[in-house]
Amino acid sequence: MKRIVVTGGSGKIGAWILKELLDAGHEVLNVDLKPAADPRCRTLIADLTEAGQAFGAIGVYTGIDELQSSLRAEPVDVLVHFAAIPRVQLVPDAEVFRINTTSTYNVMEAAVRAGIHKVVFASSEATYGVVFADEQLDPEYFPVDEEHPTVPMDAYGLSKVVNERTAAAFHARVGGDFYGLRIGDVMAPPDYAKFPLWSTDPAIRKREMWAYVDVRDVAQMVRLCVDTDGLGFQVFNTFAGESAHVLPTRELAGKFYSKVPVREEIAEHGSLVSNRKAQRLLGFEQRYRWAEQPQG
Repeated sequence: MKRIVVTGGSGKIGAWILKELLDAGHEVLNVDLKPAADPRCRTLIADLTEAGQAFGAIGVYTGIDELQSSLRAEPVDVLVHFAAIPRVQLVPDAEVFRINTTSTYNVMEAAVRAGIHKVVFASSEATYGVVFADEQLDPEYFPVDEEHPTVPMDAYGLSKVVNERTAAAFHARVGGDFYGLRIGDVMAPPDYAKFPLWSTDPAIRKREMWAYVDVRDVAQMVRLCVDTDGLGFQVFNTFAGESAHVLPTRELAGKFYSKVPVREEIAEHGSLVSNRKAQRLLGFEQRYRWAEQPQG
């Protein structure tokens, strides 16, 4: 059992992270702006863009309620940071950047000062610049891997690049493990109702390069990161292994990204974004595939 603080555990991805970690037997404290639905952990309400609140929320008592035999704070093993504005066009761009970068700096600073040297944090496919570009932006090559340049022009993708550099800076300061998950287009079970259209009209998900990941596999990745020590600072593409479209992947790439070279073999319906590093270093095995899910 590990003692884990999860930020953003009340959100779309965070709720599944809480479930995965609690099911694995860990003690979890959720830090968010609203309570989590899962009764097995407590939610501490905090605005992590405020440094004082972030410091007050990390390294505190993580038990289920205030009536336990001991309310003493015990050492926290891992910080899982998923609290963020999740995409562009929800709030003004300057707020996307401010909230995402400030909260990340604050919780990592608080974690390090509390002696927590393992942090798992949410990055994004948006770091590669393709998904939220003003117009079409071709990647440099397929399949896109973690060595691909990160060249976003949008505030959200930029905030995630900054957060990765923030994590690298703290790793340079204290060592430990800082793992960033470059997460693809996340599908929760209700989202598969959209797939009869999404999987057949290629233009709809072109910006996503027809890549996706099930939210339950994101939660699995977080658990694998919690369980895997000694990798230092790393980023991992967090994607399904196959495309979210019925057409062959090379056919899609040839039609919509005709100038992009293919540097490695891609399966007939394989993803244009590689998850091989996560498989190799974390033992990630995709569990959920869109074609096997109930669809509308």
